[in-house]
Amino acid sequence: MKKSSLWVLAAVLAAVFIAGCQSQRAPAEQAVAAAESALTSIRDMATHYAPDELQAVDAQLSGAKDSLAKGDYKGVLAAMPALNTAISNLKDTATAKQEEAAAASAKAKDAWGPLSSDVPKMVDAISSRVDILSKSHHLPKGVTKDSLAAAKSGLDSMKATWGDASNAASSGDFTTAVSKGQAVKDQASQIMQSLGMKS
Repeated sequence: MKKSSLWVLAAVLAAVFIAGCQSQRAPAEQAVAAAESALTSIRDMATHYAPDELQAVDAQLSGAKDSLAKGDYKGVLAAMPALNTAISNLKDTATAKQEEAAAASAKAKDAWGPLSSDVPKMVDAISSRVDILSKSHHLPKGVTKDSLAAAKSGLDSMKATWGDASNAASSGDFTTAVSKGQAVKDQASQIMQSLGMKS
């Protein structure tokens, strides 16, 4: 009699345990689905502005999915607060970096105006000076054959880099445009100095 009572008790406990697990299944599934949806809504922005952080959050979500697949609903629910916090932090980080990039782009767009006017004039002036000096039999004081040769080769690289800068500006990437444009301006200033020109 005692033996059969133990079996009944074991069966009841097993049923209670299964019922308990099943009662956690729906909340666990809903929690994982909600986390996945939240992450999907910011994935593109996070991929662009916070890829490393996104990778870490993806790993957390993957762990929760694995626990769900194994029926560890309690483990899933226990992991959810940390995962939801990580997703929220990821959104904040990516949004902040997106805003920083937008501000930098706006600043670069403002800087591009003067550069796009000044640099072509400098390059044209150097080109004209190189043509004159190349035809001259006597170089002015302070200008050497080496500096003239360097100016000639510098002109080619400046024109190529300026082309890249202009293309970047045309596509709306003013940050790259200004970076390349400033590099050309700095190089042009050095060359002008080496040729005895006023920059």
